[in-house]
Amino acid sequence: MRIGIVGRKKDTGNYEAFLERHGAEHLTSLAISDLAACQGLLFPGGGDITPAFFGERDRGSRSIDTELDILQLQAFEYGINRRLPILGICKGMQIINVGLGGGIIQDLPTADCHRYLGADQYHRAYNLPGSFLHRLYGEDMLVNSAHHQGLGKLGKGLQVASRCPLDECVEGICHESLPILGVQWHPERLDPARTQARGIVLLSYFLSIGQ
Repeated sequence: MRIGIVGRKKDTGNYEAFLERHGAEHLTSLAISDLAACQGLLFPGGGDITPAFFGERDRGSRSIDTELDILQLQAFEYGINRRLPILGICKGMQIINVGLGGGIIQDLPTADCHRYLGADQYHRAYNLPGSFLHRLYGEDMLVNSAHHQGLGKLGKGLQVASRCPLDECVEGICHESLPILGVQWHPERLDPARTQARGIVLLSYFLSIGQ
């Protein structure tokens, strides 16, 4: 199974290394013609989504790249139409939500609990019973965090899989019928000295739903 990393190659080294460490074939591109050779799509972390794409004015969004947003949303629509397995990480989870008509909280009131402070922050996440994250990691896990935005209104067909107990920030989602998963944390760089959770568990599950 070849995974298409939907991003700019200069920004996706962590994700490429993550897939390579675990023997997953990958291709990094924003071109639909390239992604057509892939059997699954990974939407990586990054800056904030252009607020106009979820019907708002800028109220604290940062590091916006509108061209990238357009290309990622087009690739997401491509993946949806072909029912490809899709995994969104951090901004990638937000792309999934916006792509399905959902919203974004542009600057969380509790952002200090989540934002990148020279390194990832770690906090608890509680996985909802019956969710894929509960099956993979159990009820409680320690996750890494590097964001100041969060999901607002859920996109069509999405379900919450995990929340932060500090503020109810959505930490994981899945689709009710399509092979779409998203996490707000970063499985590609979980620190084994900080948490017992392992990114390979999520990656292995994602690869399995495409087979």
